[in-house]
Amino acid sequence: MRARLPTPRLVLLSALSAFAGGAFVASLGHAEKRDASPHAAIEQLARVLVIVENRYVDPVDRAKLLTGAIKGMVAELDPHSEYFSPKEYAAFAGETQGKFGGVGLEVEAGTDYLTIVSPIEGGPAEAAGLKAGDQIVAIDGQDARGLSLEKAVTKMRGDAGTKVEITVRRPSEARVFRVPLVRSVIHVPSVEAWPLPQQVVYLRLRQFQEKTRDELLDQLGKVRGKLGGPIAGVVLDMRRNPGGLVDQAVGVADEFMESGIIFSTRGQTKDSIEETKATSGGALTKVPVVVLVDEGSASAAELVAGALQDSKRATIVGQPTFGKGSVQTILELPDGAGLKLTTARYYTPSGRAIQAQGIEPDVLVEVSRTAVPPPPFPKEKDLVGALPAELSATGDAGVPSASASAAPSSSAPPSSSAAGSAGPPTKAPDLEKDFQLKMGFQIVTGVLMTKK
Repeated sequence: MRARLPTPRLVLLSALSAFAGGAFVASLGHAEKRDASPHAAIEQLARVLVIVENRYVDPVDRAKLLTGAIKGMVAELDPHSEYFSPKEYAAFAGETQGKFGGVGLEVEAGTDYLTIVSPIEGGPAEAAGLKAGDQIVAIDGQDARGLSLEKAVTKMRGDAGTKVEITVRRPSEARVFRVPLVRSVIHVPSVEAWPLPQQVVYLRLRQFQEKTRDELLDQLGKVRGKLGGPIAGVVLDMRRNPGGLVDQAVGVADEFMESGIIFSTRGQTKDSIEETKATSGGALTKVPVVVLVDEGSASAAELVAGALQDSKRATIVGQPTFGKGSVQTILELPDGAGLKLTTARYYTPSGRAIQAQGIEPDVLVEVSRTAVPPPPFPKEKDLVGALPAELSATGDAGVPSASASAAPSSSAPPSSSAAGSAGPPTKAPDLEKDFQLKMGFQIVTGVLMTKK
């Protein structure tokens, strides 16, 4: 079972597509029962197919038409349900591993051309000498002016060993030049850790991949060595974190919580409420925590933020989050195809619905004072066909039932690009330039002062 979620405009061109909705992985063992037979609709589809094949102006590809019909059917449900062809499904599954075939660039939209934010360490782009601030003006000889992030990713991703040529403008040197690149497998860590003053640790959680919890524990071990002593407090940065695998989000939340509910889900029937709870023995259950969020924090990231907020384990600082609170189940279909289907909504420990509402921070920071600009896409509630908001796990404005205030599930949001990891480039945190981070650090150290 897995869950995923939105990707802001800062994306990795090494990736295939950003996490786009909470999801569990399952096998499709049998057809679901329905009272009404679908035969009449299928017969109509067959009639239209025959008419198109016989009368369309040019010959058509039957397999392509039928795939399009399935895609259209699923797309009618909501923004996060999706049918994948075998090739698309293989790529979708691969990105959860933190490995992607590409050139190793983080880019950002904002001008006529995409701008390189940072080459990824060890990737082809870094080896070729590409720098932050370079602009991509052409890809394989085709003008890249106005090219969307999604199309850029499509053009620049590919199998390791294949070639792509990027034409780059370097404003600092007033020159344009071509850079031939050979794609390789790019390894993108999901967790970064940096020491801050007063034994505080800055944890940057980019997204939830297959080994995010293991990476978190590994990074904590390394940063303890740099601190030369125990960790006194944590600033957990989940800005622009689009979500990812829910089991990993549960694992991360569990490291901060000694007990209690992490989240709950409710499906098609009102009695289909499930709960997931924390277990004892987490690595960070005793230290003060601040969580940084913004409008790009979505799905599994919202799950973690909501769990830590409701359990009084963290102060949430930033802007209201994206509002992706639905669960997508990934069904593996015959012939390598896949189906991502919305099957439930999820709720915070107190029963608050996240769908179309998001997580409200405890300390609101004006967008103008953030180091990370808000993503360019609309929030969940603005998406066409998005599931409506609910006030609580009971479906009304009342106090949620005891069973509704617990939790297990998975989820993730829509992505505006076909990238992989999201978030700021890998670099040491700057307390003076990042106001939101500075505020989070001050809250943590303030708590530490009161304990002395």
